[in-house]
Amino acid sequence: MKIGERPQAEPPAEPTPTLPWGSSEELAWRVLALVNLFRLLIPLLLMVLYWTLEPRLVGQANARLFFFTSIAYFLFAALSIPTLRRRWPDRMWQTAFNVGVDVLAISFLTYSSGGMNSGLGALLVLPIGAASFVVGQRLALMFAAVAALALLLQQAFTTLAARSDPADFASAGIVGALMFIVTLGVGPLARSLRESEERVRQREVDVANLAELNQFIVQHLRESILVVDDHDMIRLINESAASMLNGHEVAAGTPLGEVSPRLLYLLDTWRRHSYDWQLSSLSLLTSDGSSLVQPHFVSLRSNGGGGPTLIFLEDTTLIAERVQQSKLAALGRLSASIAHEIRNPVGAMSHAAQLLAEAPQLTAQERRLTDIITKNGDRISLIINNVLQLSRRDSTRQERIELNGWLEDFVGEFRQTAQVDASKLYITTSAPELEVRIDPSHLHQLMWNLCENALKYGRNFDSNDAIEIRTGRMATSERPMLEVLDRGPGITATDAERIFEPFFTAGKGGTGLGLFIARELAQCNRAVLIYEPRSGGGSIFRLVFADPQRWETQ
Repeated sequence: MKIGERPQAEPPAEPTPTLPWGSSEELAWRVLALVNLFRLLIPLLLMVLYWTLEPRLVGQANARLFFFTSIAYFLFAALSIPTLRRRWPDRMWQTAFNVGVDVLAISFLTYSSGGMNSGLGALLVLPIGAASFVVGQRLALMFAAVAALALLLQQAFTTLAARSDPADFASAGIVGALMFIVTLGVGPLARSLRESEERVRQREVDVANLAELNQFIVQHLRESILVVDDHDMIRLINESAASMLNGHEVAAGTPLGEVSPRLLYLLDTWRRHSYDWQLSSLSLLTSDGSSLVQPHFVSLRSNGGGGPTLIFLEDTTLIAERVQQSKLAALGRLSASIAHEIRNPVGAMSHAAQLLAEAPQLTAQERRLTDIITKNGDRISLIINNVLQLSRRDSTRQERIELNGWLEDFVGEFRQTAQVDASKLYITTSAPELEVRIDPSHLHQLMWNLCENALKYGRNFDSNDAIEIRTGRMATSERPMLEVLDRGPGITATDAERIFEPFFTAGKGGTGLGLFIARELAQCNRAVLIYEPRSGGGSIFRLVFADPQRWETQ
C-alpha cells in the first residue's frame, strides 16, 4: 500500500512456516546451498590429491571404491542443484536425505583411504553442524549420533581387515564427540544469527518505509526544492519544482541546463562568489511565464564549498501577495481615518462653488473659476472612492464560474450602461467551455475598468473602431485567459512601463487608479494582468487566470 492510500480489506494470508527460534526459510535454503557446494568441491579435491601426492594419502586402501564413491558423491551434488533451486522436496526431507548421503559417502571414502588415520572422517563435522541451522536440536543430535556410529562402524570394518591400528577407534570417538559438541554449540549461535538476520531484515523494512515516507513528503511539499550535484545533474526534484521549471515531470539525472538554463547560470554565479552570496536581486520566470521565482542555494557539505547543492525556489508572487495585504491593510486604516476629514471640506467647497455660480452678478471668468472648483472637487471625491474601494478588497470569495457565460451577462450590462452598440463591443472565444476560479465581484470591477479605459482611450478620434473581448487558453501553459483588444493609438513604450503605477494617467480627467486597481484585483485572485501592443496598432490587456485544478492542488 502506498502512503496516503486508504487500506483495503484483504483475505488473511496463510501462515508462513518458520524454523526453530524464529528463523526464516530463506536462511535455511541458503545453508543447504552452501553445504551442497561443499559436496561438489570435496570429491574434486580428493581426486586431485589422489593423483598428485606420493605416497598417496587417500584411496590407497581401496582405489575402486574410492573412485566410485567420489564420482557418485559429485553426481549427487550436481543433481541436487535443481532441487535446491525449486525448493522441492520440503527442506526437512531435503536435509535428512542429504545428511544420510553425506554420512554414507564420507564413511566409504574414509574406509577406502585406510580408516580414521586418513583424517577424512572429520569432513562429517561440517554437514552435521550445518544441519543444526536448518532443523531442531533434537533432530540435529540424532544426525550426530548416526554419523558417529557410522564412523565407528567403518573403523570396525577397517580394523577387521587388518588395515589399521585398533587405537584409531579413539580417533573415531573424538570425531564423534566433536560432532556432538558442534551440534550443541551451533544451536545458540544459530539462534543468535537468525535473530540478527530478522533484526536486519526488520531494519531494512523500516528504512524502506522511511525512504518512501521521505519521498512522499519531499514530493508533496508546498515548497519547491531540487538537489544538483557537482556536475549540474539533477539528483532530486519534487513535483512543485518540476512544474515550476519545466511544466511537467523531470526525471532524476537530467542536466539542469536542459530544464532551466537561467537557473544553471544563477547557480554558476553563486558558486563563483565562494558559496556565501545570495542572489537577492536576480530571479527567473516559471515555465508558463506567469510569475517570477527567487532561487536560494545551500551547499550540502559541512565546509560550505563544493558538493551537492540544495536549491529552494520561492514564488515571488506569494511574497508579493503578503506584502500587498500588509500595504492594503495600512491603506485601509489610513483611508478610513482621512476619508471623513477630506470629504467634508471638499463637499463644503463644492457646495459653496455651486451656490456662488448661481449669483447673477458673476462675470464669465468668475463662472469658469467656479466650474474649475466644482470639477476638481468631483475628481477628489472620485479618488477617495477609488482608494476606499481598493482598501476594502482585503478578503476574496473565489468561486468557480464559466467565463463565457459570465461575460455575456457582463457585456450586456456594460452596453446598456455605457450606451454602446453591439457591433462596437463584442466577444470572441476559442474555447466553448472555459472554467475559472475568481471572485466574481473582483472580476466585474476589473473588467469594468478595462472596458471603460478602452472606450475612453482605445479609439482614435472620430473613429468607429470596435472593442473586442477574446477568451481562450494560453498556448504554452493551457491556463485560461481573457483579452480586451482595441485599435486605438496605443501606449508609448515609456508610458507602458508606468501604466500600472498608482495615480499615473496620460489622459485628462483620469485619477490614474483604474489600471492599478485592476492589477491588484488580479493578483489577489492569483491571476496576472499584463499589457502588450497589438499588431497593426492598438492595445491588448491580457488577464491570465490561475488554473482551477492547479490552484486546488497547491
